[in-house]
This record gives sequence, C-alpha cells and structure tokens, in this order.
Amino acid sequence: MTRKSLYGLLLGSLMGANLQAAELKIGVVNVPLLLEKAPQAEQAKKKMEREFSAREKKLVAEQEEIKQMEERLAKDSAVMSDAEREKLEKDVMRRMREVKSAGEEFRQDVNLTRNEELTKLQKAILEAIQSLAKEENFDLVLTDGVVYATESIDVTSKVASKLEAGGGSAKSPKK
Repeated sequence: MTRKSLYGLLLGSLMGANLQAAELKIGVVNVPLLLEKAPQAEQAKKKMEREFSAREKKLVAEQEEIKQMEERLAKDSAVMSDAEREKLEKDVMRRMREVKSAGEEFRQDVNLTRNEELTKLQKAILEAIQSLAKEENFDLVLTDGVVYATESIDVTSKVASKLEAGGGSAKSPKK
C-alpha cells in the first residue's frame, strides 16, 4: 500500500467514526403531497377558477357558434347563393382564427397565473419546512430524491399542519 492510500484510509475511518459519534436529527418531507393537499393549493385553484371561468365559458360558446355556422354551411350551401355561401365561409374562417387566437391567449394567461400561484405555494412550503426544522432542531431535512424513509423521520404531516396554521407567509390571500 502506498503512503497516500494509507493516509486516505486513515482519514476515511476517522471521519466515519466522527459521523457515527454525532447523533443527527433527520427529517423527510413529501413536497409533492404538500403541493397537492395544502390549503393554499385549494385557495389558488379556487382563485383561478373565479378568474378564468367566464373567459373559458365565452370561448366554449364561441366554438359552439362556429360549429353551428359550419353545420348551416354544410346543410344549406346547396340552396345558398354564391355570395351568401362565400360570406358565410369567410365568417367561419375569421371566427375560427379569432377563437384560436383567444384560446392561445387564454392558455398563456392560465399558465402564467398557475406558475405564479405555484411559486407562492412552493415558497410557503419552503418557509414552513425551514421553520419546523429550526423549531425542532433538525440537522437535516430532505425532500426530493429520497428513495426510502421510515415513518419516524417523515415530517410531512407536521409541515402540513404549519401550512394550515399559516406557517408559510406566502399564502394566497382569501377573497
């Protein structure tokens, strides 16, 4: 064995002994579960429904009107004059473009708002985890990438309780 290998082995064994001697308090949090079950998530969902339901209904109604215009065109085109048929075809095409554009704008607005609300919720969860870790003197709290953890170190329910009590300051305002 070379001298460097011997020093490496000795250093590794000393570090291992130090780690074993120290008692670490470790916790694990299931963040995806909190993102789904937190009261702030439900508040954000309701806010988005209030904000976007009218626009969504309007888009659906416009799509239905276009569908009726297309059915009328298919059914009555044989008895329509050329000018009438062309006018209706142009109207259908124009309305389809307008609805497509409005639908894309709607989806962008929904995605932007969803991302903003998700960011607020993630911030609230992080603050709740950090607060719990400090209060209960955790040395390490893990979230993503944990393959297995016993229930004794799973603190997800405690973080959820903090969120319910308003432990994350970035919670959505109630309306």
